[in-house]
Amino acid sequence: MMSKNILIGERTQLRAVEPGDLEFLYVIENDPEIWRVGNTLVPYSRHQLEQYILSTQHDIFSEKQLRLMIDLMLPGNDRKTIGVIDLYDFDPANKRAGVGIFIIPEEQRKGFALEALQLLIRYSFEILKLHMLHCNIAIDNTPSIGLFRKAGFSQCGLKKAWRAAGDGWTDELMFQLIRV
Repeated sequence: MMSKNILIGERTQLRAVEPGDLEFLYVIENDPEIWRVGNTLVPYSRHQLEQYILSTQHDIFSEKQLRLMIDLMLPGNDRKTIGVIDLYDFDPANKRAGVGIFIIPEEQRKGFALEALQLLIRYSFEILKLHMLHCNIAIDNTPSIGLFRKAGFSQCGLKKAWRAAGDGWTDELMFQLIRV
């Protein structure tokens, strides 16, 4: 079911970033383990993140990206923020965007990421009228590969020695989902 500014699934909802999300974003944006999959190399200050939250217009057409918070819906209309999902490299002329997702470790492997990804896919195809979604995943990130395959994405390419990994290099897979 879709309502204004919120995408709601059976157990999760996607919503715009709010000022109260500052601490959650500060923790995940400054975790070097997450940097490995997100291509971040420097920490963010609370001030930088606060400015991002306050300045974002949540307009994918002007910002070319959209970050949504993933909330787990709890009894009594309570909620717990468990992750983020992003559309990035939004290209309205070619009707495509990249997708990235992160779920906190204690809530992984429970189906929440798949539900959130399915909500974002539906939003992207039905509301934004995109033709294609794509993502890039390190070849050794088997949980993410499985997630995107379950959501209907197909592997469409391989980038050899694409990511620095310790003292060497690792490959990256490209996936896409084309609206039919």
